[in-house]
Amino acid sequence: MTIPAATGPSPAPDPGVHASRVRAIAPDLARGLMLLLIALANMPWHLFGRETATTSMHHVDASLGDRIWQAIAVVAIDGRSYPLFALLFGYGMWQLYRRQLAAGATSREARRLLRRRHWWMLAFGAVHAALLWAGDIVGAYGLVGLLVAWWFLERRDRTIATWASVLAGLLVLGALATAAMGAVLGALETPFDLEGGDAAAIPSMAAVESYPQSIAVRLGMWLLITPGQGILGLVVPIGILLAILAARRGILEEPERHRALLVRVAAWGIAIGWAGGALAYAELLGAFDPLPSWTFSLLHAATGLPAGVGYAALFGLVAARLARRPLRLGARAFTAVGKRSLSSYLLQSVLFAPVLSAWGLGLGGVLTEWQGALYAVGVWLVTVAVALALDAAGRRGPAETLLRRLAYPRDARAQPMGVARQEAAAPSASDGLAPAARG
Repeated sequence: MTIPAATGPSPAPDPGVHASRVRAIAPDLARGLMLLLIALANMPWHLFGRETATTSMHHVDASLGDRIWQAIAVVAIDGRSYPLFALLFGYGMWQLYRRQLAAGATSREARRLLRRRHWWMLAFGAVHAALLWAGDIVGAYGLVGLLVAWWFLERRDRTIATWASVLAGLLVLGALATAAMGAVLGALETPFDLEGGDAAAIPSMAAVESYPQSIAVRLGMWLLITPGQGILGLVVPIGILLAILAARRGILEEPERHRALLVRVAAWGIAIGWAGGALAYAELLGAFDPLPSWTFSLLHAATGLPAGVGYAALFGLVAARLARRPLRLGARAFTAVGKRSLSSYLLQSVLFAPVLSAWGLGLGGVLTEWQGALYAVGVWLVTVAVALALDAAGRRGPAETLLRRLAYPRDARAQPMGVARQEAAAPSASDGLAPAARG
């Protein structure tokens, strides 16, 4: 499932590589799917008033409809959408860097642009968390982007592949060690589990009734989880490093050339990811009692990485087929959202938090999980409608426009020669969470 590393150096790639390609649709298709998965994954965190599992926000006293939905969510969505995000973000980092070099910028100028973007992503994330959503991922990816652009962007392929392998090994070892510890404690019948009702459940920030108080709660939580989900969890850095290797080979820009690789990656990645998800779902149902309820939690997170890689490969294969014919409405919907990924992601929070939170309309205290999933799909469809309208008008999303203006304070000077004219001619191109290349 890993991408073969080149043996030669690649700190200064040929800026003309892939320069003449038509804008690839695979990254945008995958971003559109990613945003649907993120809406579904975030939805339980906006519900409140029910007892939840120890390691997730899924309800313990679930109805049949909830159980069916939980099976889908735990196996195919939870912990699988963010690795996909990491891959697309890393892919976009390399595309933006390459595009700057192709337009005449020096490596130092291109990396300076990336730093500005990532610092502003951190700021966007802080504001997003303060106003609406503590689980913001924009800031986390901005933080990782700063480190990757500083330390890895110009490294040889072999170096990047080695780092990705070492980090993946640590992730697997941690997951296996956690599972082994849980198995030992279960065999000894050691009362080390944290279950026990509301005192053990993850606190629901959606239940805070005062909006000013909720701001403090969300910001405090965001400051804690941003380094965790961005760096310490290892999944995001590994995904970004693998994505840089893939982007250097143009795998998503020319999926037909890499069809055999994409088929293998999609098949194995999704199979491994769903197997880990099935194990976690069985744990949620209590199938492994008396093992502690966290026994397979890290294994579930670790198998989310191959699932995200597999999803990205699958959309590369889909894009290869779609490239042969005009895009239909469904494909246009995914790509329109994908081009405006940052705006669509932030719009989800606008439609989630005020409606579901206790400080808002409080609907999250009424909906069951399967009903919440339907609401999440409706939220995504609203972002589709907005994105399609912007696409028809030839406009970027508002968040992409703002981030671009902040990252490029003075277009004529901040951008290398020719880039301003290229991007002005392609207003639909993504400048948000994961910028995409254009010809």
